[in-house]
Amino acid sequence: MAPTSDELLAELPDTFRYSEALERISERQLRRLLSEGQITALARGLYRKSDWLGDDDLVEIASRSAQATICMRSALARHELIDDIPAEFDIAIPRGAWAPETSAPVRWRSFDPDTFEIGRELLDIGGDRQIGIYSAERSIIDAFRMRHLDGADLANEALKQWLRGGGQPSELLRMAKSFPGTITPLRKTMEILL
Repeated sequence: MAPTSDELLAELPDTFRYSEALERISERQLRRLLSEGQITALARGLYRKSDWLGDDDLVEIASRSAQATICMRSALARHELIDDIPAEFDIAIPRGAWAPETSAPVRWRSFDPDTFEIGRELLDIGGDRQIGIYSAERSIIDAFRMRHLDGADLANEALKQWLRGGGQPSELLRMAKSFPGTITPLRKTMEILL
């Protein structure tokens, strides 16, 4: 007797690649689930169960690049250090790494491979997936480091919010030592705010 759609779905994770599905069910069964609307295509070769609720864009980004890391304005918003909601994702990859095509709106940022891992954490995005995200401290440092691109107001507001939330200046300055160009403007701003 052929397995039911529910039995087939039970074999699959919440989000999965085509190749991962074929390790668990046949191509014919996969096509049946697609035609029944039980699974949904997120991007080429990437699917999710139709009843799964999660961030489809972040799942796509994470599946396209294992090193993808939420950074800059997107990370600051996730850490609730700024009030705006970015229209596109700021995603860091090591300089020299390939920036993949995605249907999700992404602004790829190339970061120095020597400092790429500093402050990098993993964020569970559901669907058995994770994506990198920079810590609040690293995100503030990056805002100061790239204030010529995104403006000093962004960096100042994020720092102000972080300090109000109980952030420790010594932690921030310790991490900033790896980014020498940020120490002076960071110190001057903290002197004004404290």
